[in-house]
Amino acid sequence: MKFSIIGPGGIAQKMAEAVDKLEGVEAYAVASRNRERAQSFADQWGYEKAYGSYEEMLEDPQVELVYVATPHSHHYEHAKLCLEHGKHVLVEKAFTVNAAQAEELIRISEEKNLLLAEAIWTRYMPYRKILNDIIESGAIGKVTSLTANLGYPLADVERMKRPELAGGALLDLGVYPINFALMAFQGEVERIESTAVLTPEGVDCMNSMTLCFADGKMAVLHSNMLAVLDRSGIIHGEKGYLKVYNINNCEKIVLYDKAWQPIRTYGVPEQINGYEYEVLACIKAIQEGKTECPQMPHAETIRVMKIMDQMRDQWGMRYPFE
Repeated sequence: MKFSIIGPGGIAQKMAEAVDKLEGVEAYAVASRNRERAQSFADQWGYEKAYGSYEEMLEDPQVELVYVATPHSHHYEHAKLCLEHGKHVLVEKAFTVNAAQAEELIRISEEKNLLLAEAIWTRYMPYRKILNDIIESGAIGKVTSLTANLGYPLADVERMKRPELAGGALLDLGVYPINFALMAFQGEVERIESTAVLTPEGVDCMNSMTLCFADGKMAVLHSNMLAVLDRSGIIHGEKGYLKVYNINNCEKIVLYDKAWQPIRTYGVPEQINGYEYEVLACIKAIQEGKTECPQMPHAETIRVMKIMDQMRDQWGMRYPFE
């Protein structure tokens, strides 16, 4: 599979590291609006071709799967460009800025019978099944609630603070606790209560989010781009609780009993860096003629986007191009 990248920034570096070590995946092309930047990336990671425009790369008939790694504000535009050129697409999270954009991209992908997947890596990681299996085993009894958080000091990162780039904590960080909750609790979200602290520029620097599920479960979530958070996810049951160490890239899961004592630790498989799972899932889906990956189906992508839309409505936070 010839793998190509649009937007050779920091996250593309991590993806390139994973692809570099995957068998059956060819590091084929990279495109940037700046040809020198694309060539530098290609030289560093061994990509065969470097392009100074996205359109030029997408006109290359050998390009098969494109990873879109541009800022959130441009995901819709660039993913649509890929689809219109007949390419399969893996779009970095957050998938788009809002649900309307996501629905339009999905409509195009299904019309053209092209794969369109969201690169929310936690959905593809092995720890997801490990966690769900423990819950389903009854090890912590009846589950009632969970908490999850993610935060890094990113306030000085340009794309995080600029509304025109769809900055803020929610789309970059909050998407992970939300996905964690929806992976653990598969039921319908009945009610959402959230609040945020906005920067002078008008993006959220931190937020709190509570999801109430139709079956009575509750998820209390938090994301923050001003501080270091512990990144933990804790699932509470009548017999004990499970603690996920780092919901962004699970290091281990520990089972605690009623007396708050650790009684078992679950490890996770060794990995390249975690990005490989979504690439392998995309390739498998393409080979099977699917337009979505079962790990993150289109319906779930839209569900997450609608949840974040509702939260931003509650905060009165809109991006200038919406």
